[in-house]
Amino acid sequence: MKVPFLDLKLQHAPLRAEVLAALADTYDNTRFCLGKDVENFEQGFSAAFGHPRTLGMNSGTSPLHVASICGGFGPGDEIITTPFTFASSCWGISYVGATPVFVDIDPDTWCISPEAIARAITPKTKGIVVVHIFGQPARMDEIMALAQQHKLFVVEDCAQAVGARYKDRPVGAIGDCGTFSFYPTKNLGACGEGGAFVSKHEAVMAKAQLLRVHGSPRRYAHSEVGFNFRMDGFQGAILGIKLKHIAAWTARRRAIAAKYRAGITRADVQLPVVPAYGESVWHQFTLLHPQRDALRAHLEKHGIGTEIIYPGPMHRQECYASLGYAAGSLPVAEKTSATCLSLPIFAELTDEQIEHVIKTINAF
Repeated sequence: MKVPFLDLKLQHAPLRAEVLAALADTYDNTRFCLGKDVENFEQGFSAAFGHPRTLGMNSGTSPLHVASICGGFGPGDEIITTPFTFASSCWGISYVGATPVFVDIDPDTWCISPEAIARAITPKTKGIVVVHIFGQPARMDEIMALAQQHKLFVVEDCAQAVGARYKDRPVGAIGDCGTFSFYPTKNLGACGEGGAFVSKHEAVMAKAQLLRVHGSPRRYAHSEVGFNFRMDGFQGAILGIKLKHIAAWTARRRAIAAKYRAGITRADVQLPVVPAYGESVWHQFTLLHPQRDALRAHLEKHGIGTEIIYPGPMHRQECYASLGYAAGSLPVAEKTSATCLSLPIFAELTDEQIEHVIKTINAF
């Protein structure tokens, strides 16, 4: 039996007619940059996930860049973040000339550790970039308590966590701002690039809106240096259609995760936890195994696709070699990267495919 790691065709095929009709309407009415399709999506996203307002952007990296500017980050500032993430979580810090300070992660959720954050705070610390990794919320109460104590600006990177909640609060609405990615492989994915920015602070949203469109409060007026971070109309139209399905897709992901957690019984497999404080949206279902590469080869032999997310933590990447993190300096993140393996988890998986994955792992 074949079980692909991800098959986007299975999601897109049933939506094809509706998507093409929406794209034709966008095309015929030349709503190519921002416009009604993007506005409708922004309003729908806010309503679906409990945000006062949403700004659609052209990628998931752009709102992270904007977040660093809104936080006032700059040269000489230290911004604490996690090494177990995709690179763009760090780019916003580096784009403004600040220094990322990598700290270790919790050994069960693989999110940034509040205890590690506390140990890393110095007089130069200006902010924290939290990543809700694999759709699992981080321990936000403890992180926000530290931020309040030390007057730090908190960015929530929710790229993998659209719809996730922490103690019944939507991720992205707890810190000072939240950023989202709609890269095609995300739970809510565009047919191309896309992202979003949210904040509970009106002043932060106003600044982000300026930065999104060339620092321009009105046409040909520029109150500050800005960017071209606009979402295009086609992506807004597609995301508006997909938004209607995200609740059902998330419910299916949660059901698949429950089957994996109940069915995989090997003692040498560390399964992801489900903390009482959070509701994961299971962007990835990742386990740890000391013979990760052998297990992956075993699954591949039986037709099961897997991925290693992430094989190298950011503090050990060449681009940050100048920061001087030695091997072993962040042991939990390094061990997690060395032993993690992500299994297929997307809404269109059949129960038979899920059972095949479970049986194959248990038989390793």
